[in-house]
Amino acid sequence: MHIHLLLVEDNLDLATTVIEYLEISGIVCDHASNGQAGLNLALNQHYDVILLDIMLPRLNGQQLCAGLRQQGIQTPILMLTSLDALPDKLASFAAGADDYLVKPFELAELVARIRALSLRRSGQTSRLQVDDLVMELTTRKVSRAGQELHLSPICWALLEHLMRASPEPVPRERLESKIWGDEPPDSNTLKVHMHRLRKTVDKPFGRPLIHTLAGVGIQVKAHA
Repeated sequence: MHIHLLLVEDNLDLATTVIEYLEISGIVCDHASNGQAGLNLALNQHYDVILLDIMLPRLNGQQLCAGLRQQGIQTPILMLTSLDALPDKLASFAAGADDYLVKPFELAELVARIRALSLRRSGQTSRLQVDDLVMELTTRKVSRAGQELHLSPICWALLEHLMRASPEPVPRERLESKIWGDEPPDSNTLKVHMHRLRKTVDKPFGRPLIHTLAGVGIQVKAHA
């Protein structure tokens, strides 16, 4: 599987080590040493995966990630950073990152994550639809009955996971793991975000598409 990758990393010693290992693994790698240069490359070249350090000069990794998503670039993005606190991870995912790897890391694990992201992209659809609810993954827009809806990053992630599984219900534990990883929130957090999601997706339209199945999970299901 041919993979063309962009690495945006200002630590030149680390960048050299990573590039050499990736090339041995058959991955073609372009490199930028600051956020602005990375943005220019990402907007003008096609990449299968983008690796971003967070602490970049000129434009940090989270700003760069958010800027790419705003420009409609849906290339999988993996954050490489020494910041391992939960708020840093959540901020990266909110900016549009797909994965997160804390330094120091094993190069073999990095390659495995790159290949997984590349495979996921090659097999993913660009549009999800349940009834009159439509999610455009490429442009990151969601609408119902032709009316555009505005969702927070966490509500977007919850809805995408539910729509991918539709019509099957998703257990609450799986939703929490998908959004918050190994550091689950308090028991009320998912309930709060689901209330916000229902308020946006269901309440103005009269016909609910989001359903809670007691003891089973939450589903997005079209009307019969």
